[in-house]
Amino acid sequence: MKLNPLQNDRAAGVLVAVAAGDALGAGYEFGAPLPDGTQVTMKGGGPFGFAPAEWTDDTSMAIPIAQALLESASDAGSSSPAALTMVVRAWTSWASEAKDVGAQTSSVIAAARRLASAARRSKVHAADFTAAAANFHSRTGRSAGNGSLMRTAPLALAYLDRDPSDLMAAAGVVSALTHADPDAQEACGLWCVAIRNAVLTGQLDARAGLPLLPADRASVWLERIETAEHSRPRDFTNNGWVVEAFQGAWSAVHFAGLSASGPAHLRAALEEAVRGGRDTDTVAAIAGGLLGAAYGYTAVPFEWRRRLHGWPGMRARDLMTLGMELGRGEGRRPASWPRAERHDYSMWSRTDVLVQHPHDDGVWLGGVGSLARVEELGIDAMVSLCRLGMLDVPSIASEDHASFWVIDSAFDGDNAHAAFTLQEAAAAVERFRAEGKTVLLHCVRAESRTPTVAALYGAVVAGISPLEALEDLRRVLPEARPNPFFMEMLKRGVRRRQVTNADRA
Repeated sequence: MKLNPLQNDRAAGVLVAVAAGDALGAGYEFGAPLPDGTQVTMKGGGPFGFAPAEWTDDTSMAIPIAQALLESASDAGSSSPAALTMVVRAWTSWASEAKDVGAQTSSVIAAARRLASAARRSKVHAADFTAAAANFHSRTGRSAGNGSLMRTAPLALAYLDRDPSDLMAAAGVVSALTHADPDAQEACGLWCVAIRNAVLTGQLDARAGLPLLPADRASVWLERIETAEHSRPRDFTNNGWVVEAFQGAWSAVHFAGLSASGPAHLRAALEEAVRGGRDTDTVAAIAGGLLGAAYGYTAVPFEWRRRLHGWPGMRARDLMTLGMELGRGEGRRPASWPRAERHDYSMWSRTDVLVQHPHDDGVWLGGVGSLARVEELGIDAMVSLCRLGMLDVPSIASEDHASFWVIDSAFDGDNAHAAFTLQEAAAAVERFRAEGKTVLLHCVRAESRTPTVAALYGAVVAGISPLEALEDLRRVLPEARPNPFFMEMLKRGVRRRQVTNADRA
């Protein structure tokens, strides 16, 4: 599907925000609700001993869905038996080494493996899972845990260009691999339709899928949504149940949205979800999928993206790539950004500019050609404001490479959150310098994006205005010409506050 720049950003943000919410909540799982104002960080730990910024089973189970749908893009995102079999085999492999597998999911995986063994097959099929889940439901009378809702977000990206009724149906099928209860299937369908709608329109609407349900079920879910809007996540004491997990996630989104918007809303809502207590990682992961769909990759704070990681050996860039490619519906694109090994800037001139920041000689300012000198100059951290291929990045630890999406455009609509993103980039320079690192701040030619961020950074370290900092920069970067939109931002005196210990936590 042809996505405009803002839709592309939003598609890229879905899985990253799922993982960010998941990792944010991991260290607080099964704890009591936290008081308002309590700081929430990606501290890790929790009952299963996750590392700081490591995602849990919520994201780990979503990734195989995304990968299988990407492989089956020729089927227009169809939840075909072959794609679903890819998913359940990945889940089976993951479960054998996972730190945490939900009780119901674990039971279904074990039963599916027994069915495959009885049929003298060495590998499970999707039908084994569906049969095992149906048996679990009939045997126990209940299978409405939140384990299918937590992983459902990728499905929405694969159905952006299809009728939402198809997405609703597919979400039920994928849910029923482990969670056959109608509540679970409907919750997945409603959340997927809301995510699809958010990617396409930027709107947050939990009611978008209600017309696709039978009238009696739509009225039930409408009442549940309205209850969530008059509550807070802490009010849902049984959020291991899919209905209360749905309500907890939507209440976090709704409550935080009463006082915040844009990237601030994304952050406040995920923190609100975690402060709600109990199944914190799952409620925050569910909320993250919808918030990422509405606000995009650029709205996820760098401090959360920086060390984000988890099974199967992925990081934030990998999730961003999966989301983008799923949203486009064209399968893997190894020759295109962001999966391409190299990004071609050969048609550009003057990309090899490289100077030291006039207010801090531990910060280098350059064009994309300056990357070749990183090792020579002892640079050990990098802030990138333009696209790079997978092999374009020098040998710098991934957590010390801050990458930001900024289009050098005077039209505000080309960037989702330009002011936030540019300030985040300046904050990343501050953070790296506070850690004693030598930093390269670059775009393609160091003419617009780089001097804008360098001015924001210089304003803080020199205690002057951004415009004064820009004038100092022009003495070493005479070609510095921030575009009119960026200049207006600098004229308004937007300044980064200094990084505090709380930020670094």
